[in-house]
Amino acid sequence: IFILCPARLEVNKYFCRIQKSIHIMKQTLLALCSFITLLFGANSLHAVNIEKIAPTFWWAGMKNTELQILLYGKNIASSEVSLSGNQVILKEVVKQENPNYLLLYLDIAEAQAQTFQIVLKQGKKSTTIPYELKERERKGCDIQGFTASDVLYLIMPDRFANGNPDNDIVKGMREDKVDRNEQYARHGGDLKGIADHLDYIADLGVTAIWLNPTQENDMKEGSYHGYAITDYYQIDRRLGGNEDFKKLTEKAHEKGLKVVMDMIFNHCGSENYLFRDKPSKDWFNFRSEYVQTSFKTASVQDVHASEYERKIATDGWFTQSMPDLNQRNRHVARYLIQSSIWWIEYAGINGIRQDTHPYADFDFMSQWCKEVMEEYPHFNIVGETWLNSNVLVSFWQKDSKLAAPRNSNLPTVMDFPLQGLMNQAFDEETGEWSNGLYRLYDYLTQDLVYADPMHLLTFLDNHDTSRFYQTEEQTANITRYKQALAFLLTTRGIPQIYYGTEILMPGDKSKGDGFLRMDFPGGWPGDRTNCFTAEGRTALQNEAFDYTRKLLQWRKNNDVIGKGSLKHFSIASGTYVYERSYQGRSVVVIMNGTDQAQTLDLTPYKEILPRQEATDFLSGKQVKLVDKLALDKRETLILSF
Repeated sequence: IFILCPARLEVNKYFCRIQKSIHIMKQTLLALCSFITLLFGANSLHAVNIEKIAPTFWWAGMKNTELQILLYGKNIASSEVSLSGNQVILKEVVKQENPNYLLLYLDIAEAQAQTFQIVLKQGKKSTTIPYELKERERKGCDIQGFTASDVLYLIMPDRFANGNPDNDIVKGMREDKVDRNEQYARHGGDLKGIADHLDYIADLGVTAIWLNPTQENDMKEGSYHGYAITDYYQIDRRLGGNEDFKKLTEKAHEKGLKVVMDMIFNHCGSENYLFRDKPSKDWFNFRSEYVQTSFKTASVQDVHASEYERKIATDGWFTQSMPDLNQRNRHVARYLIQSSIWWIEYAGINGIRQDTHPYADFDFMSQWCKEVMEEYPHFNIVGETWLNSNVLVSFWQKDSKLAAPRNSNLPTVMDFPLQGLMNQAFDEETGEWSNGLYRLYDYLTQDLVYADPMHLLTFLDNHDTSRFYQTEEQTANITRYKQALAFLLTTRGIPQIYYGTEILMPGDKSKGDGFLRMDFPGGWPGDRTNCFTAEGRTALQNEAFDYTRKLLQWRKNNDVIGKGSLKHFSIASGTYVYERSYQGRSVVVIMNGTDQAQTLDLTPYKEILPRQEATDFLSGKQVKLVDKLALDKRETLILSF
C-alpha cells in the first residue's frame, strides 16, 4: 500500500520545478549559442582565412564596369561564393589549379558607392568579406598627364633623401639592413625625404617627378632599386606606405608638380606571393620554369625573325629572381590592368613609365594602354623602349605606320638613340658631314619615322646608363654640360633630367649600377655636404645649378618650346641652327659645335630671323643679326622673337 505523504509530495514538486528550469536554461543556452554562431560565424576567420584581396577596394562609376577580385587564402577554392550588395552582380567564379585562389568577376555597371558582402561558404561555415566601392574623388578627364611642356625629374627614392630613419629597417621584411657604403644595399631614402625637398625640386624649374618603382620589393637582396615587385597594391613600407605615397602626390600637386609612377608588367619578384604560391603554372611564361631572355627585342618587329627568336626575347625571364608574367593569361592581364588603374584613381598620379615595354606581350600592352587612356583621356604613358634605332623605337609608338595594322596605343616612347648621340656629340668637333652636332641634325632629319616626335622622352642619362659625366674629372668641362642641356631643353620632345645632374653628379656604369644611383649629398642626417643649398655646393656645382635653373624656369609655361614646331638647318661652319615656333612667336638656337671661333654667314637663316637684333637669353647680351655672326668656341645663343 503506497501511503501518500503531503510533505513528500511538496518536495517532489520542488525538484520537478528545478529540473524544468534547468531544461529551459539548457534550451536557451543552445539557442543563444546557435544565434551567436549564426551572427558571428560568417565573419569568423576560423572558417576561411583570407590572406590577400586584390584590389583591396574599387570605385563606382568607372568606364570599365567589370571588376576582377582576386582572393587568396588556404583552400578557399572549395567555397560556395555569393554576394550581398545593391546592383552588384557576380558574373563568374574562376578556380585555379591552386586551391588557395578564387577569382571573382563582377558587373558593377549599375552599382553605386557602397560596402557589399562577399560570402564564402564551406559546409556549415561561412565567411563574410566586406568590400567597398568608393565614390570617385575626381573625374577621369581631370587627370592631366605630362606633355612636351613638362620636364621630368627622375628620382630613385632609396638614394635621394632619408626623411624618416625609423622606417629604414622594417621588421619581418627579408632585406633587413641599411649600408650606404654598399652600392647594392638599401641606403634608407624614402617618400618623406622626397616630400621634404619638393621646394628644392619645384624651385629648380622641373614640372614633374618620375619615381623609380615604389611598390613593395620584399626581396632578400638588391631590393633598393624596386624592379622586383612583390605586391602590386602596396607601397614598400621602407619607403613609407600607401598613404605616404598619396600624400606625396597631393603635396607635389600643390607645388605645381606632376607625378609619374614607374610600373613593371613584364616581370615581378620571385618573392611575390603570386609566384611563391602560383595560382597556376601558366601565370608565368614557360610554365613557370626559368628560361633566360635573349634581351634581343628587335626580333619583335623583325620581319625576318624566327618564332624562336621572338619567343625567347619576350617570354624569357630577365633573371631567375624576376619571373616573367604571362600576359596572354586573361586573369593575369586583368590583374595588371586593374593594378595600374587603381593607383591612378587612388593617388591621382599624372603618368606611368612602363619598364621593359617591348618584353611584354604586344597585344596585352596595347589593350592596357587603350583602357587607361579611355578611362583618363589626358593621361600619358611612356614605355621604356631601349632599342638603338629610331626605326625600331618608332614601331612602339601609338599610330606607327611601321606597326600597322597593329597599334601599340602607347603615346610616348623613350628616345634612346638620341640619348646615345648626345653622349657623343658634345665631345667631338662638328663637321659639315659628320661628328659632333651633325649627329643630332642628321638624326632629327629622320623624324618622319615617328608618328609624333613631340611625344618622345629625351634624356642625357638615367638610372640604367652611365651619367652624362662618368668621372669627377670630366665635370670640369662645364661647357659640354651647358651645350647639352641647352639642346635637351630646346629640341622637340619631353625632356627628362636625372636627379643630381644639376650638381654634376658623375656615374660610370662599368663600376656597377649602384654607382649610377649614388646618394644625393645632403639627403641624410650627418652628410658632410648638403647640395640642396647653395652654401653646400662648390662654385662649379653652383654654376651648373644656376644655369640649369635659369633654363628650366625660362622653359616653364613657354608654349613656343612646349608646343612649337621645329625647323632646322644643315650644319655650316660647325654650327647648328634651329627654330621653335608657335602662334607667331619663335625661339632660335645657334650652337657652335667646335673648339674654334666661327663666323657664320646668316644669309640661309633670314626666314627665321625677323629682326636684325635680338637678346641672347643665356648671356643677356645684344646680338647683331646682319650678314655675319661671330661665335666664340662652343658658344650657344638662345634668341626669342
